[in-house]
Order: sequence, then C-alpha cells, then structure tokens
Amino acid sequence: MKLSVFGLGYVGCVSAACFAKDGHEVIGVDVSQTKIDIINNGHSPIVEAGIGELIAEMVQAQRLRATTDAAGAIHDSELSLICVGTPSNANGSLDLDYVKRVCEDIGAALGTKRTRHTIVIRSTMLPGTIEGVVIPALEMHSGQKAGRDFGICINPEFLREGTSLKDFYAPPFTLIGADEEEVATVLRQLYAHIDAPLYVTGIKAAEMVKYACNCFHALKVSFANEIGNICKELGIDSHQVMDVFCQDTKLNLSPYYLKPGFAFGGSCLPKDLRAITYKAKELDVDVPVLSSILPSNRRQVERAFDMVMRTGRKRIGILGFSFKAGTDDLRESPMVTLIEALIGKGMQLSIYDRDVSLARLFGANKEYIEREIPHISQLMRASVKEVVDNSDVLIIGNKAEEFREIEAQLRGEQKVIDLVRLFDERLTVGTYEGICW
Repeated sequence: MKLSVFGLGYVGCVSAACFAKDGHEVIGVDVSQTKIDIINNGHSPIVEAGIGELIAEMVQAQRLRATTDAAGAIHDSELSLICVGTPSNANGSLDLDYVKRVCEDIGAALGTKRTRHTIVIRSTMLPGTIEGVVIPALEMHSGQKAGRDFGICINPEFLREGTSLKDFYAPPFTLIGADEEEVATVLRQLYAHIDAPLYVTGIKAAEMVKYACNCFHALKVSFANEIGNICKELGIDSHQVMDVFCQDTKLNLSPYYLKPGFAFGGSCLPKDLRAITYKAKELDVDVPVLSSILPSNRRQVERAFDMVMRTGRKRIGILGFSFKAGTDDLRESPMVTLIEALIGKGMQLSIYDRDVSLARLFGANKEYIEREIPHISQLMRASVKEVVDNSDVLIIGNKAEEFREIEAQLRGEQKVIDLVRLFDERLTVGTYEGICW
C-alpha cells in the first residue's frame, strides 16, 4: 500500500518508519524543510534508540522519502495519515491550526484526484472534532463529499516516548474509529501483521477512547504520588506498598504508571487533561477528579522545589531534564519548570542530559531549545562528572542508566534528591532523599 504521512513530529516519524518497515511505500510530508532534509539524508529528527537506524534502513531501501509537496504526496498515495500536533491554547482548549491547515492542503489535492482516497487521523483531538472541523475543511477545499468520494476515520496512537518501536508492534490493542465498513476494511489490512486485539468503533467513540486512556494514565501518576507522599511521612516504603497494590491486575489494571515519583509531563497528558476539562465546562459537567489532577501534579513540582530550598545550598546539579529518559522531548517537562523556579531563586545550576545535548546539535527539538529555553541551554555541562564536581546538591530527574555512576563520585557532604527512584530499595536517610519514599 502507498501511504503519505502528514506531520513528521514524534508520531509521524515513528509511524512512517514502521509502516515502511512493514513493506509499504511511505511519503513523509512536513512544512519544515529541515525535517525533510534530515529524513532524506537517512537520519531521524527525533532522539530515540532504534529510530535513526530504522529510518536510515528504510530510506536506503527506497521505501521512505520526505517532501514538502502535499499535493504530490496525495496523488502518489492511496491513504494519508494525519499526525500533526494539537497543542494547548492558553485557556486549555486545543489549537487546531495545524489540523485545519493540513486538511486544507489535503482537500485541495483531493479536488484534482480521480481515485478514492482514505484519510486517517492519528492526531489526538476531542470527540466531535472530525465531524465538526476535519470533514468540513476537507469537503470545502476538495468539493467532494466524505463517505461518498473519500474515506475518513481515526486511528489513535498509543506510543510511549522511549519505547515507541516496541509499542507500535506490540500495542495493548489497535483501535479504528470508522463510520463506514469500507474504510474499516482498509485499516484492517494495514494492521493485519500486528498481533494485538483490534477494535472498530464509531469515529466519536474512538476519539473519546484516547482521552479516557490518557486522563486515566495521568490520574494514576498523581494517585501514586499522593500515596507516596503520605507513606513517606508515615515512614512506609511507598514502592513496597504500590508493588503489592499492582499485583491486582483484575481491578487495579496496569502497573506502568503506578510508581510514586515526580510529576508527569510530555506532549499528551497535560494537554489532554486541559482539553477534556475545558470541554466539560462547555457542557456544564462537573469533573472534580479530573480537574484536580493538574493542580496535584503542579504540587509535586513544588514539593521538589521545597526539598531543594530546605537544603540551604546554592550549587545545584541537575541530571536529566527531558520528561523521560531516552527522549529529547522537553514539551511541558516538569524538570524544566523546576529548573526555572530554581533559577528564579538565584541558584547556581549545572545541568546534564545526554539526549538533550544531542538535540541541541541535531534534531527537530534544536529550534525549540534555542527559542524557548536558551537560558537553560547555557547551563548545560558536557558530562555527569562535571555536574557532580560543581554541585552541593544533585537532583536526579530521569532514569538514564549513566546517572548510577554518581555513587562512586559523591563527596561526603553532597546531598542527592532522587525524583525517580533511580536507586532501588533506598529510602530517605542521611544525604539521600527520595521525593516520596
């Protein structure tokens, strides 16, 4: 099958590379010439283990190429995946500008195409967005009718940054939201090689499933953190409590998010919580639990800040500040929020993150780093040792394995504040303090 993938951010890059690996001919489409050049040169614009090698292999095999020519990509493919971002507006609603723009481009191309085309939405959008925004834009700019002249459906992604390749081929399930069987059949063929349950629902139901999943993941993180905070004050090992709690796989479900630690971040959970609570306000539906998750998450950042301030020390080392080890993604990273608060209090910071350092030199996040956090970028150091040597307090911000080496480098008076429980079984004592254990 010939595919075009619109939006070469995280989801788009992973989707394009994996579908190419499965034997499809894939055309990546983006407005950024930088991303286009990176991919066509056999490199990855995102930082994650395995992605660069896969893109290089697929480009060399001539099953993956990238272009800024949306019309050409539509005419050279049978099916298009829309993977553009849907960031938050200031009030929590979704900014759909990228979605509207790509629908206009696709619609204009469909207007001059004689064969039927299928459009698949991978972007996360609130229920009703395909019906109220996507389809009208496609119809207006193509002069065609959805369901009659072109197919439309939603195929939410469930990719975790850092493990996306594994997640692509071993998802919890594959979800297709389609209101016509012909479109569902096309998507079934696309995922025929994936060994996972496949569910077909209506479009609106599938739009909502993604929000239900992400809101629950966010709730689980905050729930585990609050339990952990109480456990610490009672002298209880919170990880022991939650390890037992997670043995109940019938009622308590997945243990993945149920680990007390630092605040959640990234491009999905905060944005999706804001969007669904904004929608609830529009509907006059009271959602006190969902509305409490982001404030609880912010409190976890404040808790870490208070721990640092209580040390009374000024030289602070940060080890890891992308929201997750193995990725360079800094969008809504709680570590960035913590760092900025410490800078505001006059702390002398030394920062190290290997993946962010790579992104500063090469990758799609280079522009973000230079535009949004240049003041933080200037505080970055070249090695773990350099941070250890220049700090009296060390904050561990993600679970990069190389941070374990600090044990052999610590001076007696240095204090370690662990936000992720890098050192298993260790509890707060002496110079080591866990955020909620």
